[in-house]
Amino acid sequence: MSSSDRGQEADVKGTYEVRTFGCQMNVHDSERMAGLLEGAGYVRAPQSADAADVVVFNTCAVRENADNRLYGNLGQLAPKKAARPGMQIAVGGCLAQKDRDTIVEKAPWVDVVFGTHNVGKLPVLLERARLQNEAQVEIAESLEAFPSTLPTRRESAYAAWVSVSVGCNNTCTFCIVPQLRGKEKDRRPGDILAEIEALVDEGVSEITLLGQNVNAYGSDIGDREAFSKLLRACGRIDGLERVRFTSPHPRDFTDDVIAAMAATPNAMPQLHMPLQSGSSRVLKAMRRSYRQERFLGIIEKVRAAIPEAALSTDIIVGFPGETEEDFAETLHVVREARFAQAFTFQYSKRPGTPAAEMPDQIPKKVVQERYERLVALQEEISWEENKKQVGRTLELMVAEGEGRKDDATRRLSGRAPDNRLVHFTRPEEPVRPGDVVTVDITYAAPHHLLAEGPARGVRRTRAGDAWERRTSAPQEQQGSGVMLGLPTVGAPAPLPAATGGCGLG
Repeated sequence: MSSSDRGQEADVKGTYEVRTFGCQMNVHDSERMAGLLEGAGYVRAPQSADAADVVVFNTCAVRENADNRLYGNLGQLAPKKAARPGMQIAVGGCLAQKDRDTIVEKAPWVDVVFGTHNVGKLPVLLERARLQNEAQVEIAESLEAFPSTLPTRRESAYAAWVSVSVGCNNTCTFCIVPQLRGKEKDRRPGDILAEIEALVDEGVSEITLLGQNVNAYGSDIGDREAFSKLLRACGRIDGLERVRFTSPHPRDFTDDVIAAMAATPNAMPQLHMPLQSGSSRVLKAMRRSYRQERFLGIIEKVRAAIPEAALSTDIIVGFPGETEEDFAETLHVVREARFAQAFTFQYSKRPGTPAAEMPDQIPKKVVQERYERLVALQEEISWEENKKQVGRTLELMVAEGEGRKDDATRRLSGRAPDNRLVHFTRPEEPVRPGDVVTVDITYAAPHHLLAEGPARGVRRTRAGDAWERRTSAPQEQQGSGVMLGLPTVGAPAPLPAATGGCGLG
């Protein structure tokens, strides 16, 4: 071992693991947490490790049974921590912001609790807990530093999240996120574009603009067309091949954004537009500030401007007071909109939200039956829409870790411009994640496409070069993926790995 190697080993404080639950915003925050820990001298724990020296939970308060899942995970770690002096456990994210001292009361072996507004304090709080030998609970009430000013340990060499704003100014009755993330705060356009240009210089070829209500960007800086201008500016960045964004809100989705999407070559023909309910009466009770006619009007305009666009959505079934007639209106919108994909949720109470106190809560049995009808209808539509892709020639960006059966089938996986997942026959020449292949679609299933013949072409890219550099680096410098909800994923799926800025956008 050289003297420099010994010096690097001496600087390492230990290993870390970040476990992420919830939405894309949490995934992006976890990249910041990883960057902070690595800056403080920790290294990523190998996947084979039984437990890291520092385990961080980045929590979600939106998903059902979020607290039970957290305490179950904490309980599993308790005996490992007891048997391993010096091990530390930290809990951050939305549930930490919401529950605060409750976490340490229920799990006294937790060392640090921090909120959504003070992610940057994580290394300091860990060190303070170690020196003082007592739990540190620090929850800021407002944002201390915009997340993108913090160091980052990105999970993908070729795709990246870029936050344009944090927080949300909406008051949806089912959602607790504005209480936990605060009011919307926008970044300056120059800062966003500088970050994107820096990412492209590193080899990134796809970025996803991220915000709790991404197309409301500009309300904090006094420019209602700021988001469409940002999209057009992304189109002028050399080397940036794909631009996506999540999640917009129908209230703020204006014609200038549709025009920018249609006119910007690297803006992908894909849109995630949360519906939540097709009933205007239920939308009013949700405080969603748009109605069925407005929503379908947006869909019509998008299809007219971008005929090849694939649309996806979020839908809540069983909101308090929802009648069979209201549910029929949701089914009507699904038939009219013909979403390529829909993320459907059964309504469940969230303490602290107005909807939790509403009368006429729907019995679970009724909600389940409606949910199954909705899923069946959407499966049928998804399959029909995917069948329209058979015979098309598509350019795919090769993905990492998205085809669980790729090794067994001798296939690779990639994302089409409209974000459809495509499994394709492995070409004879080497292909890396981030490279681009051109294929003919031969088969459609409800949730993926197949290209079973030989690839028409392979284009090696700077993004593939970046992936190759990362994977050839020493093991401790490589990423090991992020857990989103429960499953492990690698690169951030362009859209949507989880839905909406908060999952219920």
